[in-house]
Order: sequence, then structure tokens, then C-alpha cells
Amino acid sequence: MAQSTADTAAKPKPQRPAARAPVPAVLPGKGLAQHDFLFAGEWDTRKDSQTVFIIRKGRIAWSYAIPIKDHNNTLSEFSDIHMLSNGNVLYACKTGAAEVSPAKKLLWSYECPTGSECHSAQPIGTDKVFLCLNGTPAKAVLINKKTGSVEMEHEIPTARPDDPKSVHGQFRHIRTTQAGTYLLAHLNMGKVIEYDKNWKPIWSVDAPSAWAAVRLKNGNTLISGNQNGYVREVNPKGETVWELNKDDLPGFPLYTVHEVTRLANGNTVICNWGGFLRKEDWDKVVQIIEVTPDKKIAWAVHQWKDPRPGPFFLYTAA
Repeated sequence: MAQSTADTAAKPKPQRPAARAPVPAVLPGKGLAQHDFLFAGEWDTRKDSQTVFIIRKGRIAWSYAIPIKDHNNTLSEFSDIHMLSNGNVLYACKTGAAEVSPAKKLLWSYECPTGSECHSAQPIGTDKVFLCLNGTPAKAVLINKKTGSVEMEHEIPTARPDDPKSVHGQFRHIRTTQAGTYLLAHLNMGKVIEYDKNWKPIWSVDAPSAWAAVRLKNGNTLISGNQNGYVREVNPKGETVWELNKDDLPGFPLYTVHEVTRLANGNTVICNWGGFLRKEDWDKVVQIIEVTPDKKIAWAVHQWKDPRPGPFFLYTAA
């Protein structure tokens, strides 16, 4: 039977949602002067470059930009970033990873093999880097930057290991712990799994769309929930001992929760990404929110110009 015109017509693309609240007139804290930190904006497709900034005493102390597309015309985006003890900056940018000096000299770089993405780059000392390569299959890789040698490579499970369309959504951050284990936020499996040094699973917890998992000093694990908009602290038994959900902060909705950081004072810094909203509402998102253990806002940053980081802050101390 022939299909009708209505059956064959292209379906309209779904509309992106609007922001759920206006920006509050007064924001808690001291703006960019609250903490010294390193941050990056991700996936700001309105610009032809992506930039990271070091903020000290409320001012830009350093910045570094990469083209939004690499030499293969593939979209790049800062996905992980660290300041090393020697002052260099190490980052992952989807199409690879690199290290630059304070003078902006490229000291080391890695290009992803075709069909793979790199969103996670953890420094191991100053000479090694622990990478996650999303792919078919996905791999965890330890590279000696000085010698170029691969000191460890291990395939890691994903929800659809043979599906090239699933590559982008496999992982964002994976980490080694001080105990010598591997802590992985399995984004498309909805779990956080810890593996021993031989890659045997030793602990896991269900965590829908887990974007990051951070092992805290108290032995608990802090998890961010990506589009589910939650921050959750779980103990070694897998029990939730602290949680913040997308509408728990009146006037400060959480949209997509990416990087989460537990400060020494017990507060939690949340990176609140709004890139899935309609573009005209991007600048309605408060990108950084610091909350106390009793869920009071200690600091919030709404920063869309001078500097203009884009719809996502990836925050780390500097």
C-alpha cells in the first residue's frame, strides 16, 4: 500500500526547551573574585574558537584558545582540564589531548584515532597522563608523555560496544584513585564502577547518566547526573548520604550537571551547563553554583561576557 504524504513527510525537529527561571538580580558571593580557578567553556558553537581561562583575584590571569574545529574539520571542545604542579595546563578536547606551558607553548599532544573521542585526561604526576578513548571499543590508556610509550591499555565496557553512534555518550571523566584503583562514570550504562589494578570490578552503584565520579577524602563518592540534573554523594555501601536535585535551589535551576568539586570547607561547586536550551536562553543560565552541606548557596557566577566562556564551566582550583 502506498504511503500517504503525511506518512512520508519529514518530521519537524523537536524544539529546544527554554530556561526555567530568569537570572536572579543578586547573586551570592563575590563573583569571579570568590576563588582563584581555572575554567573552560564547552561547545560554544557561536564562536570559531574555544577558550580556557585562569582567574586570579577576580581577573583573567591567563587564557588559551583552540579552534572549534581541528585540522580534520572535526568539532573540538574542552572536556577536561588540569593545572599541573609545574604550572602547565593539561586538557582533553574531544579530538585529542594536549599540554601547554604558561607561555602557551605546546609541549605534548595526542590525536585521537579515527572513530574515537577523548573527553578525559588525568595527569599522573607531571610525566604521565591517564586518558579515556571513547570508541568501538572504548579504552583506558596510560601514556608516558616524555617517552611517548603506552604503559597501559585496557578495553572498558560500554552499553553498546559495537555501535559507532554511541561513542560520544560513553564517558566524560574517568579517574585513578589514591588507592590505585580506577573509578569510572559509565555515562551510557548509568553506573559508576570501581575497578582494581587488574581491572576487576570491586564496587558499583547505579547512577543515571553519570557524568563524573569523584572519590572524596571521607571515602564517599560524589557523582554528577548530566541531563538528570542531580549531584549525589554515596557511601561505600552505595547509600545516598547527600543529594541535590534540579529544582532544590529556588531561582537557581540545575540544567545539565557536569563537573562537581568538593571544597575543603565542605561546600560543593557545581558546573551547570545549559547548552541544550534554545540559544537565546543560554545566557539565562547561572553557570557556577557553590552550595553548603545544608543546601544554601554560598556563591554563584553568571558570566557571559568579559570573559565569555560559553554555556559550560569546567571548574578546577588554580
